Amino acid sequence: MNPFRFGYQIRSNDPATLRQEVRAAEAADFDVLCTFDHLGRYLSALEPLAFCAAWSERIRLCPLVLNNDFHHPGVLAQRLATLDRLSGGRVEVGMGAGHAFPEYHAISIPFDPPQRRKQRLAESLDILRRLLDGEQVEHHGEFYDLSGFASIEPAQDHVPILVGVNGRAGLAHAAGMADIIGLTMLGVTLPDGNSHAVRWEPKRLDTTVNWIVEQAGERVHNLELNALVQAVVVTDDRRKAAQEFLSEVPGLELDHALSTPFLAIGTHDEIAAHLLACRERWGISYYVVRDIEGFAPVIEMLRAEDHS
Repeated sequence: MNPFRFGYQIRSNDPATLRQEVRAAEAADFDVLCTFDHLGRYLSALEPLAFCAAWSERIRLCPLVLNNDFHHPGVLAQRLATLDRLSGGRVEVGMGAGHAFPEYHAISIPFDPPQRRKQRLAESLDILRRLLDGEQVEHHGEFYDLSGFASIEPAQDHVPILVGVNGRAGLAHAAGMADIIGLTMLGVTLPDGNSHAVRWEPKRLDTTVNWIVEQAGERVHNLELNALVQAVVVTDDRRKAAQEFLSEVPGLELDHALSTPFLAIGTHDEIAAHLLACRERWGISYYVVRDIEGFAPVIEMLRAEDHS
């Protein structure tokens, strides 16, 4: 079973706030700083990580996740390797197939059906892996053509790749090549283009994890499972707080809200116990949250558990 790791996802556009959050996250013993990749009035995904590297000493850096359709793997490999060199070898790469269709429409990029976007992601990931491993790549595929391209090499011998994807084919490919799989357990994209219905039934997650384990084979011992926690709620009444999410999250049931790894609700002791139970049942050891102060005591508890 993997030891716990914890990420903090930055959401602010303000440089001063960003700088404070970077330093607070490192002081709270988070392992990774994460950005996100959406088009519009947001900071982009990669440039802030260079500043995060300069404002910190040890914490790792991960875009969670890059929309593959907005990044050519050859160009992206050079940018990531550059960031890895400048940060002293602290980069992890998060990749996904894209889902926010209004962003595609706004810049006139075709929004292909999910299967085709996932196929394009798989081809891109194979290219990216080879480039980050220092290969000169000759590739003529369905979606990408590279003619003897080689990027500058990263500082790390092996840059970890996280793949956030769902569906059997996408997960099977990720299980065969990724270092980290970001579990999503989401349903259809809702009309706003950003929100999703959720599929957080415990048995469905059992099935998903079992499929990953089966597809990974011997690689499973080196594979890390990740969950992006959608909310951290510190409260003395865990059940009441969970109940309040039912009207906000389409498809969510109370028992699922209490059992899912994508919500952290309760006292600090209860949240720590919940994440321990999730690791025991599903093997999820890497959690990304959006709350430093509320979650920091949980990190301390779970570090102690791993070192006991």
